[in-house]
Amino acid sequence: MSAFPDFITQLPLLDLPLEGATGYLLQGDRQQVAFLDFTRDTVVPEHNHRAQWELVISGKVILNLGGKEHTYRTGQSFYIPAGENHGAVVYAGYRSIVIFDQVDRYRTK
Repeated sequence: MSAFPDFITQLPLLDLPLEGATGYLLQGDRQQVAFLDFTRDTVVPEHNHRAQWELVISGKVILNLGGKEHTYRTGQSFYIPAGENHGAVVYAGYRSIVIFDQVDRYRTK
C-alpha cells in the first residue's frame, strides 16, 4: 500500500536511479513536483541541479549541503539553492513532496 492517495499514485512514475525509492511526477510548465516514498535506507550521491524545496511528510533524512550535515524530520522543510552540491542519507519510511525549479529534473518511466 502506498503512502500517498490514489490520485497521486495515478500520476506518472518517476524514473529514479535509487533502489527502494518510488516517485510520482506532477509536471508543470516551469517546475516539477515529485512525491517521493522510500522503503529502504538509501544513499543519494552528491550532485547538483536547479533550486529545490522539500517538505518532509514522514521519516528522516540527513542532508549534506555545502559540506555540513543537517537532519530533517516529519513536518520540517529545507531549501537547496541552484547549483549547490548536496547528497543525503534517506531512511526507510521517508516520504516527501519536492518542488524543483526545473522543468526537466526527472523523466518518467
